[in-house]
Amino acid sequence: MAAEPRGTLPLLDEQNIVACRQVTRALCQELKLSLVDQTKMITAASELSRNTLIHGGGGRMRWELAERNGRRGLVLHFEDEGPGIADIALAMSDGWTSGKGMGLGLPGSKRLVNEFELSSTPGQGTRVSITKWK
Repeated sequence: MAAEPRGTLPLLDEQNIVACRQVTRALCQELKLSLVDQTKMITAASELSRNTLIHGGGGRMRWELAERNGRRGLVLHFEDEGPGIADIALAMSDGWTSGKGMGLGLPGSKRLVNEFELSSTPGQGTRVSITKWK
């Protein structure tokens, strides 16, 4: 069964985080990513979905199968309308933790993917987009 080329998944509870990992796995398999790249993308998606739920108060993951310069890839967007990140530089620094999650944090997630974009406005929410290319 082919995965949908784009879609949205709510991130409102723990079950949604499990579903996020399952959807990400199916999309990675659709792209025929290596097991190592699948694991990296699923791990990053798990961390970011948990951040969206815990720090953002819930939100959504949007996905799209992309193509650029003859390469196929998976793009995941994690979005919330939560409190935002007051100090992005601090949040992106190694060793900084809020004391929750898997301990990877944003910089750990960034290292697992090919492209990483973060935008956040205090009081308006956060958006993180990650891409893994085949």
